[in-house]
Amino acid sequence: MSYILRMIEEGEHLHQDFKLRVDDPHKIAKTIAAFANSDGGRLLIGVRDNGEVAGCNVEEEFHMMQCAAEMHCTPSVHFETQIWKHQYFSVLEVRIAKSPQRPHFVEQRSPNGEPIVGKWDAFLRKQDRIHKASPVMVKVWQYEMRMERSEFRYDEHVGRLFTKWREGKELRFAQVARTTRLSFEDTEDLLALLTVWGIVEASYGKKGHRYGLASEEALGLLESEGAEAFRWKHAG
Repeated sequence: MSYILRMIEEGEHLHQDFKLRVDDPHKIAKTIAAFANSDGGRLLIGVRDNGEVAGCNVEEEFHMMQCAAEMHCTPSVHFETQIWKHQYFSVLEVRIAKSPQRPHFVEQRSPNGEPIVGKWDAFLRKQDRIHKASPVMVKVWQYEMRMERSEFRYDEHVGRLFTKWREGKELRFAQVARTTRLSFEDTEDLLALLTVWGIVEASYGKKGHRYGLASEEALGLLESEGAEAFRWKHAG
């Protein structure tokens, strides 16, 4: 079996997506940004959703990808390409690495397709789907990439939040804010820090994001050693 067929046999997953062709550079920019913001991945252009190789015009598809990555993403996203042949069909593989410049944003569009000036969204990839990133996740990337951070304060209200998480509860953003009695901005900062430190993780569903405990061991370390035990995660 050829290399391209072995890749296709994997199906669509966290790191792989199929596209028959790219008709809308703005739409594909969301996929590009999501791969760059997450753990990287590849697009196989010229492949149907069911894995059938249909081929593509490589030059046209490369131009569309270049437009999407450079004109519809900010900062622009670097990608590499490889052409694969199957019988008389050409498939364009587009490889996007996990970016050292994340978060990458994509311009918002109105229902009639016009760009909304000054409005940008970030995206991430979970399993084989693209999700709009929450403000918390954007701050996580900013903390990781630029070592920006807020201060961590542990008071009785935050302690009450930790108790709920230890009980196995997953809370919506507003529930976290109410429990901690923090402003929405300060709640974003808290959740971003706890995510970077591996204490909290977000789940994604049709009703929005929920936040739950990722590691009770890490939470215990925070409570016994304090925030300084996690400062190394902002280095490098």
